Amino acid sequence: MSKKVFIVSSTLRNGGNSELLADSFAKGATDAGHTVERLNLRDIKLEFCKGCLACQNSESHNCIIKDGVPPYLSKIQESDVVVFATPIYFYAMAGQLKTFIDRLNPLFPRERKFKDVYLLSSAADTEVASMDGAKKELQGWIDCCETVELKGVIDALGVTDKGDISKTDYVSAAYELGNGI
Repeated sequence: MSKKVFIVSSTLRNGGNSELLADSFAKGATDAGHTVERLNLRDIKLEFCKGCLACQNSESHNCIIKDGVPPYLSKIQESDVVVFATPIYFYAMAGQLKTFIDRLNPLFPRERKFKDVYLLSSAADTEVASMDGAKKELQGWIDCCETVELKGVIDALGVTDKGDISKTDYVSAAYELGNGI
């Protein structure tokens, strides 16, 4: 059965390591017959959540902020699978991804189609524990979305410079993860 996959890439480096993971995941999912749509956060205007809760307290459940996020809310809501790709900075996800996830607040009162979430992350550090912060941040969001589960994670370690990941098995692992959804 074909699924709708939505990938959010948060690297600011065009062709960065986490973006190459996202590319490979997308290719695997497409090769398996799924439909893939993608958002590179560097391509949109992204403002911080104001915590006003208008999205929770209005009938429309829309965000009052008029930036690049609102057009993607319904696309994520209607996807079967949501994938987040991020570089790891100071043992946490990139700030722009955390900001984007905060902006997904309008999805909480809405019915969501997605049940499966994946995390693709890359870090210069070589210790597995360096990825724990990003997983914890994402799990916090997932825990607030009933029936949603973290289905898979790629922790690409020891990739510092742009393109380093191409010399590893992480790219093929991302392909296999996408191909297996």
